Amino acid sequence: MENNKIAVGLDIGTTKIVAMIGRKNEYGKIEVVGIGKAKSLGVKRGVVSNITQTIQSIQQAVDESESVSGIKIENVVVGIAGQHIRSLHHSDYITRENADEVIDEFDIENLVNQVHKLVMLPGEEIIHVLPQEFKVDSQADIKEPIGMYGGRLEANFHVVVGQVSSIRNIGRCVKSAGLDLSKITLEPLASASAVLSQEEKEAGVALIDIGGGTTDLAIFKDGIIRHTAVIPFGGNVITDDIKEGCSIIEKQAELLKIKFGSAWPGENKETEIVSIPGLRGREPKEITLKNLSKIIHARVQEIIEHVFLEIKNYGHDTAKGKLIAGIVLTGGGSQLKHLRQLVEYITGMDARIGYPNEHLAGDSDDSLSSPSYATAVGLLMEGLQKEVKIEEEEQVIENNEETVEDSSTVEEEIKPLIEEKKPKRKSFFEKFTEQLKDFLDNAE
Repeated sequence: MENNKIAVGLDIGTTKIVAMIGRKNEYGKIEVVGIGKAKSLGVKRGVVSNITQTIQSIQQAVDESESVSGIKIENVVVGIAGQHIRSLHHSDYITRENADEVIDEFDIENLVNQVHKLVMLPGEEIIHVLPQEFKVDSQADIKEPIGMYGGRLEANFHVVVGQVSSIRNIGRCVKSAGLDLSKITLEPLASASAVLSQEEKEAGVALIDIGGGTTDLAIFKDGIIRHTAVIPFGGNVITDDIKEGCSIIEKQAELLKIKFGSAWPGENKETEIVSIPGLRGREPKEITLKNLSKIIHARVQEIIEHVFLEIKNYGHDTAKGKLIAGIVLTGGGSQLKHLRQLVEYITGMDARIGYPNEHLAGDSDDSLSSPSYATAVGLLMEGLQKEVKIEEEEQVIENNEETVEDSSTVEEEIKPLIEEKKPKRKSFFEKFTEQLKDFLDNAE
């Protein structure tokens, strides 16, 4: 594969917006050539609440990454989160016209496209259709049906749904910042591809991505995504509580949380005190670290219990749904001291902090493997995967055309097949992205 295939991940978060440019090196690892970040002002709880400010922040992040890398960014892969995301399970089937031919990608694509026609609640749109197990005729629990014979192809799907208006607002911001949207991906899925190993996904694992505005959850078992959820609070509510509880300004609360914060109140002695300068001409405030960690503990416990409820809803205590690899914590909020211990205490499951360094090239900057970049790295991986796929498909079409040119007798027979297969290449999601582009073009 040529080395010039470049992709860009754009993580539009509640606290920061990150634009990450990268490519694959010869070992298949990701080389980040430029990164830019800007403070995110127009996003609340993962949803755009101020278009103008969001556009400015995107432009700032993109300009910074362009000046670092010297590469002009054209299209980006964007992550979507927010409290409007929900997931549901659905099974569907197709009856194949010719049972004597083996099942190929097009059959699966037809089945997925059929699920995309599901009627949603008004104002909702399907973001992802993720097949779980397949069933061919009466044989169940098939992971990979391609190459098998069968007349009826059936599958269980994990369908992720979001609000049309929120998706369009994100598209609008990206377009107004002068960029093209090549793909929209659910943020917990992006984070998962950046920090989870294949073994963990097989064994069963829950990824908890604690961001500023939202906490995202993705559960994998047997290598397949089983459950996703977005919980509408994250690190910012902890800061708010510190601000209220200690009567200080937000900037100070955030610094306190990062520098001295702990999720485990037993750690601090009564005598440990931090002094905070008062606002212009006022006396400094003295705050005991024990009180600080009590405030943090109460809030973190609430977030974890919400997430744990989702894990219970998935059915982790059944023999079939057991999550052997436990929990992986990532995102900026996962850097809070003693958070891992608290999570293990509340859930009774093993936990580790997930760093997105597994897929990064060895000589990458250490700061890139911070958990707060997990989503950006994941989006970048999605983008690179898409590039490879497009290249492979072009190759297939070219090869088909070459073989056709060689044998003029077969030409009449195969030509229509190639013509037929070409348009089918667009997945539903690409169609959706195109519709979104058209909509935005017309809106202007």
